[in-house]
Amino acid sequence: MSTGGTGAQNYDEFADDAEITALVAGNPDSMLGVEMPHRTPDAVADGLDFAAALPTAVTRLRSLVDRGKLAPFTEAIAVYRIGTDFLGMFCLVDTAEIGGGRVIRNEEVFAAKVAERTALIRALGALTSPVLLVQASDSLRAALTSLTLGEPAVSDTDQHGQTHSVWLVGPGADQDRLIAAADVGELVVADGNHRSLAAQEAGLPRFLAVVAPASSASIQPYQRLLRRLPMPVAEVLDGLRAAGCGVDAVDGRPATPPRGTVVLYAEGRTYEVKLPAVAGDTVDRIDHTVVEQLLIRQVLGLTPDDPAISYVGGDYPASWLAAEVDAGRAELAVLLAPVTVEDFVAVNLERATMPRKSTWFTPKARTGLVLADLEMPT
Repeated sequence: MSTGGTGAQNYDEFADDAEITALVAGNPDSMLGVEMPHRTPDAVADGLDFAAALPTAVTRLRSLVDRGKLAPFTEAIAVYRIGTDFLGMFCLVDTAEIGGGRVIRNEEVFAAKVAERTALIRALGALTSPVLLVQASDSLRAALTSLTLGEPAVSDTDQHGQTHSVWLVGPGADQDRLIAAADVGELVVADGNHRSLAAQEAGLPRFLAVVAPASSASIQPYQRLLRRLPMPVAEVLDGLRAAGCGVDAVDGRPATPPRGTVVLYAEGRTYEVKLPAVAGDTVDRIDHTVVEQLLIRQVLGLTPDDPAISYVGGDYPASWLAAEVDAGRAELAVLLAPVTVEDFVAVNLERATMPRKSTWFTPKARTGLVLADLEMPT
C-alpha cells in the first residue's frame, strides 16, 4: 500500500499523452511513471517506445519500495472511500470468473493496449492499478457503511479535489462480513476491461479489483476526436445523410446532446445529427454503437482502433474538444449522450458486449494506492 505520494490517474484517463509526461515531471513518485514508462520525461527525451522503456518501469517500482513509498501488508482487505458517496474495497478476484463466471466484461477492447498491459504485468510481477467491478445486487453497501473505520491508513487527493482514503481490515468478523457481502451475484467490469483481459493473458489466477455497489458509480459522456479525416467535412455530412441521418447546422458552440442525437464540430461550425432508428437488442440501439457503424466504419471507412481516433472521457468538457478542433489538433469532434445506467445493466444482463469506450464511470479508482505483489518470476 502507498504511504503517500504515489497516487495518480489511471493511464487511460488522458486524452493527450503529453499530460502524462508533465504529471510525472511534477511528481516522479507518481505510479504513472511505472504504468507508462515510455511517457516519462527521460524516455520521451530518449525516444523510447513502450517495450524499450519497460526496464525503467521495473527500476521505478523497486525504488518506490526501497524508499518506503510502498509498504507491504498481507491478509487484509483495503476499504476504499472516494469523496463522500463512493464506498468500495480493494481485493483479489479469481480470474476464472471472467467471462463465463460471475465477472462480466462488457466492452470490446484494443489488442495493442492489452498487449502493453500484459507485458507490464510480466515485467513488474505486480498489478499497479485495479479493475473497477460494480455489484448489481448492491448488498456490499450495508456491510461497508456499518464499519467503524477511524483514521485512514493513507489518503490522496485527485485532480478534482476529491479525497481518496484507504483503511486496512484484517482477519476477523468485519472482514468476513465484507467478503460475504461482496460474494453475492454478478460483478460487472465498469472500468478496466483491458486490465482484466491482460490479467488473463498473463495467466494470473487472480486480479486486483475494487468491488463497489452499483449505486456508488455514475456514467458520464465518452466522446471522440478525429485527429484527421480521410475526406472533406462536407463529404462526411453528405455520407451521414445518405445513411439515413438528419443533419442540420446550428448556432452556438457544441454541447453534449440528448440521446438519439450526435453533435459534430468541425471548421468552426456545429452540426446536430439525428440518428436513424435501429432495430435489435439494447446494445444495437446505443448511440455509441450506431456512431461506430455509420460514421466510423461506413462513412469514414475507418476501424475503431484507427490511430486517427482519440477517445475522450468525461473529465474533458465539450469546450475542450472544440478547442482541439479550433487549434488544428483535430479535424472533427463527435459528442454523444452518456449511456444510461439502465441500458448498461440491460446489456450486461443480455451478456452482450458494449461498444468500445462507451462508459466513463465516475468516480475513478486511483492507481498507485494499493498494489498486488504477484511473486512472479521476471
